[in-house]
Amino acid sequence: MSKRAYNVAIAGATGMVGAELLKILEERNFPIGELRLLASERTAGSKLKFNGEEHTVGLLEDETFEGMDIGLFSPGASVSKVYAPKAAAAGCVVVDNTSEFRMDPEVPLVVPEVNPEAIAGYEKKGIIANPNCSTIQMVVALKPIYDHFGIKRVVVSTYQSVSGAGKEAMDELTEQIRALFNMSTPDKKVFPHVMAFNCLPQIDVFLEDGYTKEEAKMVNETRKIFGNESMLISPTAVRVPVYVGHSESINVETEDAVTVEEVRELLSNSPGIEVIDDPAKGLYPMTVECAEQDAVFVGRIRNDPTVEHGINMWVVSDNLRKGAALNTIQIAEILVRDYL
Repeated sequence: MSKRAYNVAIAGATGMVGAELLKILEERNFPIGELRLLASERTAGSKLKFNGEEHTVGLLEDETFEGMDIGLFSPGASVSKVYAPKAAAAGCVVVDNTSEFRMDPEVPLVVPEVNPEAIAGYEKKGIIANPNCSTIQMVVALKPIYDHFGIKRVVVSTYQSVSGAGKEAMDELTEQIRALFNMSTPDKKVFPHVMAFNCLPQIDVFLEDGYTKEEAKMVNETRKIFGNESMLISPTAVRVPVYVGHSESINVETEDAVTVEEVRELLSNSPGIEVIDDPAKGLYPMTVECAEQDAVFVGRIRNDPTVEHGINMWVVSDNLRKGAALNTIQIAEILVRDYL
């Protein structure tokens, strides 16, 4: 890590990802000079602590990025669309956690364990995009397999926690559980159906082809990250009544012959991955144990006998950490180490 201190602005500091950004910056001792916390009028003026000091949250405005070196953004796509280019124009390199710039061909889409070299492309617009949470954990698990055996096709089903839809979604799940236990009718505001004790096979809106926008993100983002527009990916994204942590059932058909033992050893020695895979002892990744952890956890690695070269695996990660804030900060760490 660089010995120089960098001025860092956090846009969306009072949100769930903003809170994780602050926590992880502190945990990883990121070299911060001035810290500028920014939010909308609704929460500007509130106080947040960082490294034992209280900081007042400022209002996100046009001139708030003057003198900043790095902007960590998670304020919502519509806000990033307006302010990320303004921050970049002021000389502040933006790492954006929203969906706004992910598919912009002039903006690198980065997962440090997968394509760190893409960060060099930040100079075109001064912006680096953070992928979707469900995409991040999938590509971390796929990268070693892709490099060593090639990937012909991926079929993925996600089991995504409600925190992916924000704090209001978590509150709604709590209220619905309380209502059902009290034999009353639960309210629905965030989700189109009752989320409590339910699995909702819809995340975001449906597109003309019958897939949801979330599923399309997984396909398009994965292809961009791997630089392979012909990669075959078939996703189904499902919201489940879990507070934090996304799980994914991933079926991989490889180009070359592959064994379970080879995949297990390969993943065990790959950055950002922790293998928990001893089903006989009841050991496999679960959200309750993976929450607040940095790694992408992989287990239930097994052969798929229905194709010539196939592997099934179960992948779990904390969507607020590796799926959002941690990945953002890892990008910033490479920025200060190699580019700024």
